[in-house]
Amino acid sequence: MLQNETPAASLPTAEDGAQAPRLSAADAALLRHSVRRYRDTPVTDDEVRTLLTLTGRAPSAFNLQPWRFVVVRDQGTKDQLRDAAYGQAQVSGAPVLIVLYADMEDTMSHLDEVVHPDLPADKKAATVAMLENTFGGMPPEARAVWANAQANIALGYLLLIAKSEGFDTSPMLGFQADQVKALLSIPAHATITALIAVGRGDVDGFRSHRHAVDRVATFR
Repeated sequence: MLQNETPAASLPTAEDGAQAPRLSAADAALLRHSVRRYRDTPVTDDEVRTLLTLTGRAPSAFNLQPWRFVVVRDQGTKDQLRDAAYGQAQVSGAPVLIVLYADMEDTMSHLDEVVHPDLPADKKAATVAMLENTFGGMPPEARAVWANAQANIALGYLLLIAKSEGFDTSPMLGFQADQVKALLSIPAHATITALIAVGRGDVDGFRSHRHAVDRVATFR
């Protein structure tokens, strides 16, 4: 039975080095919560690629997929990013930090990559022209806002998928964007959606506390 709050004690656990059991989407949604202290158990490149491959299945309007990722392992870089994130310990304490950002200008420069490959050539050209017409007249700032909204869909996917694959996460919105961009060579026009610490939690933290459906939904 679905509950509004899930006790931290019900979280799946695994010994150091052991993989936590995979969870269904429903169980991952119930059990996921932010974790701010992590074990030093490595997160492999293959595991990160799996997370990002599945995250890439997130929907986006016109299939534009404007999200981009920087995967940070280097401890010195994480320490600098921690300073840019107001000292949040999980930035440097997690084995992996993923920086998610939206880059609509890169997307606009590669529209052919988002058009379905099975379309006939004339329909591909028409689709690219439509997208150029739709977004080309928008100010870059407006495109950036639009792209960031799409990237937040990917953020939700990443958090849920990570939990389903046995990882804990902590998404962060508190950071100095210009410093993060400079440290990671992210284009100035891009919008940083979130920093996400990823690893295997060392503490359970607080249980999830969420509104009941009747508090947030109206049925007509």
